Amino acid sequence: MSPLPPLWIAIHLPQLALEVFHPRWLAKLGTDCSIVVCDNKVVCALSEPARHAGIVMGMRQSSVGLLSLEAMIKERDLGLEQELRQKVAITLLQYSPQVAYSDEHHNVILIEVAASLRLFGGIRCLFRRIQDNLQTLGVSAQFGVARNASAATIFSQQYHRNFYQRSRRLQLCLSQKHLARRLNIISCRLLPAAAAQADWLSGIACNQLGALRQLPRAGLQRRCGKALLKALDTAYGEHPEFHQWLEVPAQFDARCELPDRIENTDIIFRYARGLILQLCGWLQAQQSAVKKVHLYLGHERGRQAVSPTLLPLQLAQASWQEPHLTHLLKERLGQLSLNAAAISLHLQAAEIELRQAHSECLFPDSRHQTEDQTRLIELLIARLGAEQVLQAAPHADHRPEVANRWVSVMEKIKPNVDMNIALKKFSNPRPSWLLEQAQVLSVHQHSPYYGSKLKLLSSAERIEAGWWNGQLVTRDYFIAECNKYFRYWIYRERIGNAQLMHEDEVWFLHGFFG
Repeated sequence: MSPLPPLWIAIHLPQLALEVFHPRWLAKLGTDCSIVVCDNKVVCALSEPARHAGIVMGMRQSSVGLLSLEAMIKERDLGLEQELRQKVAITLLQYSPQVAYSDEHHNVILIEVAASLRLFGGIRCLFRRIQDNLQTLGVSAQFGVARNASAATIFSQQYHRNFYQRSRRLQLCLSQKHLARRLNIISCRLLPAAAAQADWLSGIACNQLGALRQLPRAGLQRRCGKALLKALDTAYGEHPEFHQWLEVPAQFDARCELPDRIENTDIIFRYARGLILQLCGWLQAQQSAVKKVHLYLGHERGRQAVSPTLLPLQLAQASWQEPHLTHLLKERLGQLSLNAAAISLHLQAAEIELRQAHSECLFPDSRHQTEDQTRLIELLIARLGAEQVLQAAPHADHRPEVANRWVSVMEKIKPNVDMNIALKKFSNPRPSWLLEQAQVLSVHQHSPYYGSKLKLLSSAERIEAGWWNGQLVTRDYFIAECNKYFRYWIYRERIGNAQLMHEDEVWFLHGFFG
């Protein structure tokens, strides 16, 4: 079987300098504001309200205040840009392990997806999923798709200069034979090796890559060097490419500084969801699943410091699926009452398990059949707490109130062989529901009553146990039926306990049959 031809997606982040201060989704929450980012006293990025105020790219910082008094001026922070770029790259590991940074452009991320297309339903479905993830992270993006990374990078920057005016942000070229025709009409300025010679190329009316490619190679090499020819051949798929793949740390520990003191849990969820996306990318790269997650909400620091708020996210079964983790996080945050405003978020993967391989059998196994039940249990834990969701943990004892034991659903239970043997020895069936405290029944004419006269359907099942710990139980259990054909589990104290015997026998209701 021949290997799949490579297919690259180049993701260009044109607003990276702005979105480290002002995530894109803030506009949807109605909290959009006028922000201007300057580099060496020159405007290099601006938000939509600042653009409407008349501020343009390349304007001097001193002129911003003349057009808008409300504009907040930020100094460009390359460190924050690198952190945000890394967050995007780790998130993309959900879709392919082959993620790399572009060598020529600091705001371009490359991902090779040829082997992932079938899993995610094709290139357009994959594109929509990546676009949704980037919107969650609060970054804008332009996409280029081609059979080599260099051409995809060029396509992703094709509409960079008129980013706001163009709605089409995906440039596709899936066929290698059509690649040359698509590249020939693109400006030479989008090829980094040719951008340094842009003035000279413009002077000889060589403005497009097609015209550049028709120039004599020997003369072009003497004038511009070998780097330009190599970059040109690489873009047209005639020279091999080499990439350094993204490496992830051994432990997941992600932080996020909030832009302000935030008390709204909906806004906190937006930032926390970005951390969940990074966690899912990290889990995919490690081929692992998470069982427990800790989200710390940082508060005031310094003299008025407040201890961080811990928000644990406990799963009944290890998972790596982003929608499931996000849903549980939203449930937990919806119940949270903050005592102080949050200024930072810190997400840790507390318990990690190796992911189990999917079964390739024709029929699904029991593990897949219980996934829906497991997700329901995790949702109940998120809403009610682990101590409020219980599971049966029977104990090997003949006394029903001792054998009927309930513990948290998160507690692991070892199979009790002695209990299984004891259950097989019971002569009569046991009820589905057992009362926490047995209820005394009224007796008329030596017969127990519960709504009506109860008719005994079984012989006595004698239980005599507890003598070893001073909690002796001596009872005779019966299955009884009322006039509406409901069945109950009742008992009477065995004759001989004079302290409980009166002129008539005392009957107790202990359980209900389903």
